[in-house]
Amino acid sequence: MIELAFSILASDFAHLADEVAAAERGGGTIVHVDVMDGHFVPNITFGPPMVKALRPITKLPLDCHLMIEDPDAYIPVFAKAGANMISVHQETCPNLHRTLQHIAELNVLPGVVINPATPVETLIEVLPMVNFVLVMSVNPGFGGQQFLPLAVGKIGHLARLRREMGLHFRIEVDGGVAHDTVASVVHAGAELLVAGSAVFEPGRTEQNAVELLRLARAALLQA
Repeated sequence: MIELAFSILASDFAHLADEVAAAERGGGTIVHVDVMDGHFVPNITFGPPMVKALRPITKLPLDCHLMIEDPDAYIPVFAKAGANMISVHQETCPNLHRTLQHIAELNVLPGVVINPATPVETLIEVLPMVNFVLVMSVNPGFGGQQFLPLAVGKIGHLARLRREMGLHFRIEVDGGVAHDTVASVVHAGAELLVAGSAVFEPGRTEQNAVELLRLARAALLQA
């Protein structure tokens, strides 16, 4: 099933509740929260207080993407704040198996992320324990970047591994997902589509979400 995980990084923070409601009316089913620390990526965004503030204004799952150097230190705080999904980068976790196990023990869905230059093969040992794998289709740090086509091959590789290994993790893609790129990632096997700039636009957020999902579902029928 195709789902839209709308990234609030591109929203109008002064009217966040309205922005989330508009994206939800358009068919968005997951709130994607990009957490950046200014060290692992060159930007600073949200922390647990934002997740705590979001929790009362929506019943949708909160998908916290931790782009931070020491995720283990903050996973419990994000879980307590109301995160339903937490993903960590392969590149930041020296004990990735233990980190993912920790997330699951907190009754949060565990996910793992790979940057554009990280091979899919680095995830094989942890694929049986994750709920989802997030493929970055831009170098993380800023919204509105141009989609990197190499992500399509990574998504396809993960889809093949899933079949071969008899697993059921979902494939998420983040970065440059828009009207002109969504078909390619869906054809490759992506099911959770993170989109920010392609969704949030003054007066058009709901319509943009509707159209992006329409294109994604049409592509799924052709896959």
